[in-house]
Amino acid sequence: MKIYNTMTKAKEELIPIDNNEIKIYVCGPTVYNFFHIGNARPFVVFDTLRKYLAYRGQNVKFVQNFTDVDDKIINKSREEGVSANDVSEKYIEEYYKDAAALNVKKADIHPKVSEHMAEIIDFVQGLIDKGYAYEIDGDVYYRTKKFKEYGKLSKQKIEELELGARIETSEKKEDPLDFALWKARKAADEIAWDSPWGMGRPGWHIECSAMAKKHLGETIDIHAGGQDLAFPHHENEIAQSEAENGKPFAKYWMHNGYITIDNEKMSKSKDNFFTVRDILKEYDGETIRFFLLSGHYRNPINFSDALMEQAKSSLARIQNARSNLKHLIETGSGQMSGSEKAAYETFDTYKDDFIKAMDDDLNTADAITAIFELVTAINTVSKNGASKEFAASALNLLEELTGVLGLLQAEEENSIDSDIAALVEERQQARKEKNFARSDEIRDILKERGITLKDTPQGVQIIKE
Repeated sequence: MKIYNTMTKAKEELIPIDNNEIKIYVCGPTVYNFFHIGNARPFVVFDTLRKYLAYRGQNVKFVQNFTDVDDKIINKSREEGVSANDVSEKYIEEYYKDAAALNVKKADIHPKVSEHMAEIIDFVQGLIDKGYAYEIDGDVYYRTKKFKEYGKLSKQKIEELELGARIETSEKKEDPLDFALWKARKAADEIAWDSPWGMGRPGWHIECSAMAKKHLGETIDIHAGGQDLAFPHHENEIAQSEAENGKPFAKYWMHNGYITIDNEKMSKSKDNFFTVRDILKEYDGETIRFFLLSGHYRNPINFSDALMEQAKSSLARIQNARSNLKHLIETGSGQMSGSEKAAYETFDTYKDDFIKAMDDDLNTADAITAIFELVTAINTVSKNGASKEFAASALNLLEELTGVLGLLQAEEENSIDSDIAALVEERQQARKEKNFARSDEIRDILKERGITLKDTPQGVQIIKE
């Protein structure tokens, strides 16, 4: 497999540091609200990376943090009159609900900042001891210019960064480019911990360096997140970790592209800010996941009602193929015929195309194309019925490939209301009596209720739209 490494700006062969395990750290949510569709993209993309590596026989250790110490959480706690811990714990639980709806598997470890204060304080003290950090009135800052390779991930030069750097009136930094490792408590209601520099809390960037080191070691295989995190967050993580550990922080850096809303940047002020919880009221989680995987992860994608409807229709085509195969398994019998066997033997081509696409920098768009080509081939063979063996074999392959993408995981709802069942039975009777006017009328009634009837040699098939 080759992946695009943001650090080198090139596709590189994925060679694990340890042949027994691939270590992945993905930046998780700041838990003060429901996560939005932009947050959802890295969650889905890198969950798919994890699933694919496991599919190819790799042992993966996957860590995704929760930032549960942050100004936004403190502000939310003040608004709601509850503790910061109450806010973060509430939205961690809400994260799990929405992530599950998107078929995002829980990480092997979900570390919380609040539970790693000792590691963070030790890390900061280590940077002070090495001369990379300094304390002023309870605040601790990182000496950015001391790390000679600063900017190597985002390809920004210190000289260019200096032009736009400013010092806030509340800060007493040695240099405008220096960033906070530890913040002194400013108000009595702020969540804070005791430290060698007084009561305070960590800066944003230090948390990931400390938690990645504890759970994955000093050098990890893949560090991933959204494109917006490359600078300054990931740049600062590199400066901290490599100064403290004296080793490369991550071998590969992966970043997904932005999401726009109707071709505009998502913003609350523009009233185009959508949480996944909002979107789940209109579309199921698998449709959202399909949409997020339908483009290459490094490319920007546009979110709109029209594109979501298109994703829904495309996914339905795959879902209907599965439904048809299950119907054939339930109603059919027998072994594959010679022509079925010959056709099935060609299906490995689509599996090979799927793997080739995924091996090429996690190209889920082309992988989905391979699945659609498989669906077409399956439908061609089974359009007039098929043996039970063919249907079962084809279904296994279809579910194998879609499962890697986290699709077709939801249980099909096969139950139908008694009144619908009665209408289906009445239509069957009308057809026997050649009362085609009534048969067509019932078909239209069912269509309005989201039910399509498909007449097959094995009997009528009921398809829910």
